[in-house]
Amino acid sequence: MMEEEHPISTWIVDDDPIYVYGIRKLMSFRGANALVSHFPNGQEAISQLKNLSDEYQLPDMILLDINMPTMDGWEFMNEFAEIRPRLGKEITVYMVSSSVDLNDIHRAKNIPEVTDYIFKPVKGTHLTEIFNIAQNRVNERLKKYGT
Repeated sequence: MMEEEHPISTWIVDDDPIYVYGIRKLMSFRGANALVSHFPNGQEAISQLKNLSDEYQLPDMILLDINMPTMDGWEFMNEFAEIRPRLGKEITVYMVSSSVDLNDIHRAKNIPEVTDYIFKPVKGTHLTEIFNIAQNRVNERLKKYGT
């Protein structure tokens, strides 16, 4: 999938260890050049975002589950919308859920910071597509800023 040298920093925010294992395997099978970090709930991910001062430590992409303990995906997005302007880096957020509830889908699509709503299980072709988009964004950023 990725022939570029710069890996895509990807955060998986999901409490399901089977999904996390599966998505990591799928990334590997699809040849995704990714540096993956996992957070079992939104609170841990938001805390990490708030504590990172260097934009190079920030993720390029977040795969966010909706239903999690402590802080769910909706609560995460509320906090993320507040801190996003000061992060200094565009972060692509995909809500990834097994929910087919139209209310969840519409709610996610009405959040400006959410790029797309992806159904679980994630298809390999869809994963390839979002990684290609992320790689293009990283390459453009590197060209623009020379790093």
